Amino acid sequence: MGEVAYSIHQNPEHITEIIVHVREQLGDSRRSDLVNELEKSEGIRSAEFCPLRYHLMLVNYDRDTLNSQDVLGRVASQNIQAVLVGPV
Repeated sequence: MGEVAYSIHQNPEHITEIIVHVREQLGDSRRSDLVNELEKSEGIRSAEFCPLRYHLMLVNYDRDTLNSQDVLGRVASQNIQAVLVGPV
């Protein structure tokens, strides 16, 4: 016990993590494609689907570059229906 998933010191103050709810069921390949496309986007630091909850996605982004609606727009630009759940 006592282990952490990541150190808060590795996440500068301008990095924000949000949860995005994907409204449609995506297969492994489509989820992987979405993550890859998001991570290519300027301002998005990382994106990943929650294990066993493939409709929820965690996205870390630079709030000096993007806001949550920008991130949601990047998801929508991949022809995927999604809504913002909120910050972590």
